[in-house]
Amino acid sequence: MQQKPTFERVARRLEPLAWIGPAMVLIAVVVVWPVIEMIRSSFLKISRFGVVQGSNGTGNYAKLFDEADFGGVMIRSVIWVVAVVALTVLISLGLAQLFNQRFPGRRVTRWALIAPWAASVVMTSIMFKWMLDPEVGLINMVRRDLGLLDELGSAAADPLGAAPTAMPWLIAVAVFVSVPFTTYALLAGLATIPADVYEAAKMDGASKWRTYWSVTLPLLRPALTVAALINVMNVFNNFPIIWVMTHGQPGYSTATSTIFMYILKGSDIGESAAMSVVNFGMVIVLVAIFLKVSKWKTEVPR
Repeated sequence: MQQKPTFERVARRLEPLAWIGPAMVLIAVVVVWPVIEMIRSSFLKISRFGVVQGSNGTGNYAKLFDEADFGGVMIRSVIWVVAVVALTVLISLGLAQLFNQRFPGRRVTRWALIAPWAASVVMTSIMFKWMLDPEVGLINMVRRDLGLLDELGSAAADPLGAAPTAMPWLIAVAVFVSVPFTTYALLAGLATIPADVYEAAKMDGASKWRTYWSVTLPLLRPALTVAALINVMNVFNNFPIIWVMTHGQPGYSTATSTIFMYILKGSDIGESAAMSVVNFGMVIVLVAIFLKVSKWKTEVPR
């Protein structure tokens, strides 16, 4: 058999690059290069005006770790992610199961669910901040009418002004924004579950709760894993909700690592870059822990 020319064989082997090459270039420019620049900047001394003043070694990291609020910010970031993702998944599981049933007006309610997801996160945050305004906020007016609030304009009417009440509201808004995507992802997962497995469970005498726990949830795990993983990354890096509603205040009591990084940028870009690297590493750690706990490599039973 005649061997193909060397040039033709090489061309065949390089042919896949024509398809994956543009994607690789895009990833290199949009993802890899910014990460490299971020790490490089964390070892430089940079003025607040962006002028590089030379190498700073590990000085930026030393300064960052010496910040009095650094530990609290990192702990708060983990609590923020766990609380928002856990509540989002639990609520979305219930909504997905509900919207998977047939009932009058199902199509309208499904469309309505898209609204918080389709709207700008900044716009949603501004809306909730206005509703919580101590003077004219709609939520505070309702609280007053129900006898849960003595008067408008008081300290009790400003839940965003104190950390114990501000953080729960921030979490609630983040859940409100995250639920639509997660619910639709789970709805897509429910649509892939064949009806015959439910028939088999019914014939075996399994209750509805047992069927959901032993049949639905295991088969829904791929969709649940993807949805939760995307939420972990999105929530950890979320900026608009906290910044628009509280600016991380009072003090740094509602600031997560992303907000803290942005605040540091105003005084020390090098330290802010170091915070970015820590932030990036923490996302990787959280994702790794999540994948380990979710046992994503385990084969889904059929």
